[in-house]
Amino acid sequence: MNIRILLSLLTFFSLSGSLNGQSFKPKQLREATIDQLHTAMQTGKLTAVQLVQLYLDRIAAYDKQGPYLNAIIMVNPNALTEARRLDSLYKITGTFVGPLHGIPVIVKDNYNTADMPTTNGTLAMKKSIPPNDAYVVQRIRAAGAIIIAKSNLAEFATSGQVSVSSILPGYSRNPYDTKRTTAGSSGGTAAAVAADFGTIGLGTDTGSSVRGPSSHQSLVGFRPTLGLVSRDGIAPLAMTNDTGGPICRTVEDAVRVLDVIAGYDKADTVTHRSDGKIPATYRQYLDKDGLKGAKIGVFRQLVMPKNSDPQVYALFNKALDELRAAGATVIDSVRVPELDTISKSFDTIPQLRRDFNIYLANLGPNAPHKSLTSIIKSKQFHPSIEKILLDSDADTLAPEAHKGWAKNMALRERLRTLLLRAMDSTGVDVLVYPSFSYPPRLLGDLNTPSGTNNNALSPPTGFPAFTVPMGFTYDDLPAGLQFFGRPFSEPTLVKLCYAYEQATHHRHPPASTPVLPKRKK
Repeated sequence: MNIRILLSLLTFFSLSGSLNGQSFKPKQLREATIDQLHTAMQTGKLTAVQLVQLYLDRIAAYDKQGPYLNAIIMVNPNALTEARRLDSLYKITGTFVGPLHGIPVIVKDNYNTADMPTTNGTLAMKKSIPPNDAYVVQRIRAAGAIIIAKSNLAEFATSGQVSVSSILPGYSRNPYDTKRTTAGSSGGTAAAVAADFGTIGLGTDTGSSVRGPSSHQSLVGFRPTLGLVSRDGIAPLAMTNDTGGPICRTVEDAVRVLDVIAGYDKADTVTHRSDGKIPATYRQYLDKDGLKGAKIGVFRQLVMPKNSDPQVYALFNKALDELRAAGATVIDSVRVPELDTISKSFDTIPQLRRDFNIYLANLGPNAPHKSLTSIIKSKQFHPSIEKILLDSDADTLAPEAHKGWAKNMALRERLRTLLLRAMDSTGVDVLVYPSFSYPPRLLGDLNTPSGTNNNALSPPTGFPAFTVPMGFTYDDLPAGLQFFGRPFSEPTLVKLCYAYEQATHHRHPPASTPVLPKRKK
């Protein structure tokens, strides 16, 4: 076994074990879950202030020095103040304010926060302080979460390959190998969560950007059914696809976040689709035996030897054996013969100009820019996205006015029908495939295959897809297994993903960000 992996595993097991025993020491905290932290708070071993300070120390040690992950745009200057408030309330009442009481969260910097700038990764929006929190941010704050930092992203959330922006110099770096990409666009959130800069994270996903970074950092990432989670107050890229979702170290933590953020929001009409489809809690589906009797469909079209790295391909086949060993019946394979034809038939219709101009208008009179045109004129953006911005702004037609719009909508509906037909005819509960069929690329490498499978099925259909750690290739490079389901089948996905996670325990923390030494008194 690689020595870095061995040392990391030894550290992980010794420290995670201390969370449940009398020897719990906040300064040694690593890989902690919400449940473990709440238990520590309830038994008097931990306060929210101590927890926030621990994470602030790790950010200071590892984000802009040491491994230089470059994942954080801004630390919340009020995080400790909020932690003191929550500790005070808990001392008075003896109860938590909500299910995320005192839990530090990393928020991707395209979610509006009324007390901090929301930059969308661009210098042009450096001083943009929205008038209101995004709906999801309101929900997590009401549940007691503390925003500890806003994280870096691919500017305007335009890339699923890297997380580089004009607001920070340089790329966000993968803590498992700092020469490699975090993926995009939520790579800053994923790197920060993987390195223990916060307990949980929020990302957004238009084509890949929750599941890609989660896969590359050995994390759990949920892209929910379109309409389950409000997009109000999230800087848009393409509203036909955009959604938010949790990025966490465990399925249970991601489920706890989903419980808080799922639901109807009058400001985002697509959430009407969730009416009557949300259980009292998704936690009831956390069943470690959930794979027993399940039928898993293998979607080989997205993982063939000719388009996969051999180690990822071998790891995926091993994952299928792990599913079988956990009690599932594996149907190898399920096919949609028209997939390639459909995928190649979509017209490119920019939505950014219309959607982003609406977003800017909702920022009120103090917004630093009133239009995408104004941002382009400012020249305050990363050169890599200039063509995207120019092409989007030059297309003044409303997206729906394009002659290809109706064709695209018909192709989406055709793909939905064919996928449901394939799943129903084979009787499978979900489809599985690697989130990436290649390991994380080296930073700056745009020539070798990226291997992302994230944009093939879920974004164009709006169906849910979750990624969980599948293991590691080469020198400790993470890989993810994706579970794709029917619309609003989150209960099924939670059950199967949790059971797979509990049967395998593939995740271990990165060696580049170890436990900090104790502070000198």
